Amino acid sequence: MNLTTLDVQIVHRVAVIWLAREAVRNAFNETVIAELTDTFRALGADESVRAIVLAAKGPAFCAGADLDWMRRMSGYSLEENRQDARTLADMLRTIYECPKPVIARVQGDAYAGGIGLVAACDVAVAALDAEFCLSETRLGLVPATISPYVIRAIGERQARRYMVTAERFTASEAFRIGLVHELAPPDELDARVNALLGVLMTTSAAAVASTKRLVREVAGQHVDDALLAHTAEAIAQARASDDGKEGVLAFLSKRKSRWVQEFDAAQAAARAAAGEDNGDDLRDA
Repeated sequence: MNLTTLDVQIVHRVAVIWLAREAVRNAFNETVIAELTDTFRALGADESVRAIVLAAKGPAFCAGADLDWMRRMSGYSLEENRQDARTLADMLRTIYECPKPVIARVQGDAYAGGIGLVAACDVAVAALDAEFCLSETRLGLVPATISPYVIRAIGERQARRYMVTAERFTASEAFRIGLVHELAPPDELDARVNALLGVLMTTSAAAVASTKRLVREVAGQHVDDALLAHTAEAIAQARASDDGKEGVLAFLSKRKSRWVQEFDAAQAAARAAAGEDNGDDLRDA
């Protein structure tokens, strides 16, 4: 894949997608949107990849929309704006529905659409000095395409405040309202992300994909007979699956599951090929 706005590297079965437009604080335009969409689709279908980290080079995570892109959009017709906005909406949904676990590694500023990226990921870890802002109303705009993910992350009440006021808020506030799951000092951010990745490698890829789908399907639903039947079917299917049988048997036999053994072997092979352990810091990926 020939990428111009992203830097993608795969180490120890973890794909790290770096937003690589440091000069414009990783603001996105139509090229970034297209490349993120294509990259997440490709990695989501790649069986050699167990997890994905969305990270950013430079001092900012993502400043939202690129100014040149915004300038061009101001001259678009209504129909052109509809088509353009839909590509952004499709990109966010691709991240949100990616079958692989996705971790956002957030440092510096995450503004507007940058918050949408964070909210679309499964887990978000932010540096203590990160700052956030849903800034659209300052520009006479609305945070429309990101709203499904932001509202799911922080709830309607908090979304009303920060979407309407467009005020900046700190990493500690982002943690309090549920936008990010964990905070870390800047120099410990990679270590915390790597610790989460280590935990993820003990899980079944198939079970993770099914669980992500289950959460989307169950969230917000009434507890009724239809929901009970759906969840009962989900666990029945999981128990009868190859991974379900393997995982239970491995637990009862007190041995490592097949997927943990496969990860250990892949990790050992990669380290042997490199001649060193290069997996301690995402910045080395």
